[in-house]
Amino acid sequence: MRNLIQEYSVSSQYFAPRGRERLMFLGQQISQRHLNYNDRLIGIVGDAGSGKSSLIKGMFPGLELSNDDDVLNPRKIMQVRDSLEDLHEAASYHLDMRFQMAFTQMFEVVDFVNRMLAAKRRVIVEHFDLLYPALQKNADIIVGIGEEIIVTRPSIFGPLPQSIYTIVHKSLKYRKMAHTVEDVTMEILKTEFGIGYDEYFSSDIRKGFLLKFFRERELDFDRLSDLIKERLSQNLDVSYFDEDHIKIGQEVVSCDGPRLHITNTNQVESFDLVKKFIRDPKSNTYCLVGLIGNNLNELENRNTINFLMRKD
Repeated sequence: MRNLIQEYSVSSQYFAPRGRERLMFLGQQISQRHLNYNDRLIGIVGDAGSGKSSLIKGMFPGLELSNDDDVLNPRKIMQVRDSLEDLHEAASYHLDMRFQMAFTQMFEVVDFVNRMLAAKRRVIVEHFDLLYPALQKNADIIVGIGEEIIVTRPSIFGPLPQSIYTIVHKSLKYRKMAHTVEDVTMEILKTEFGIGYDEYFSSDIRKGFLLKFFRERELDFDRLSDLIKERLSQNLDVSYFDEDHIKIGQEVVSCDGPRLHITNTNQVESFDLVKKFIRDPKSNTYCLVGLIGNNLNELENRNTINFLMRKD
């Protein structure tokens, strides 16, 4: 009697953190928990700037990417045509379909992927939803990144990569809004209240952010809330400055995820600050909570409402 491997996991969901190191660390965890040695075709879906490259670097340490943020690797882009020369040198290959389609034809990409899979090489494809209609072969595992990270192992019944992309595309804007307001809040804490970055660390909540303080302290929540809303109301441009900073208006602000923001503070749909510290007994920290959307009454159930039920 043959031994058959049964797959019981449909999908897993994680918060998509906002910093490079946190994304890479989560990518490492996802690889350890979900990736099998015989997974050959890995599909990554999500919009530009969502953190796909950092996640891939965490999942596949040492993998040479065909492009990374502002840098293109021409040799890797043209591997589709010259792959046989380097076949013995690599066990894994990376493709970014949005860049790849600008330099090569789709039939060349499909042929390359099929040849690599036949040679038992692993192929990691960013924007896999763009390749699937031509390839007509679903990935062994799909990872989608928006506000959440969805890890799914498709069966003959799906999900299709476009379905995962639709979810993460819709939710990414909330992650960008939350990250921008978080950076505004952190800068106000520093300049107006004298609270340094070493007194807390960032964490995650759906449609919002957490700053976890190591100790409870006196804080004028009303004043802090007013200052944040006043800053957001100034319609300030938000832009990348360098790998450790962004610009909010004319001010340069420290940030460990400088590419993941809205472009102007007027794009924040709404903001509320919970005007008290909420203690987290598991980590023995005190949480400063900022929320995108007027849903303060849903705080205790915020990670369930419209998330598992997918009503939004």
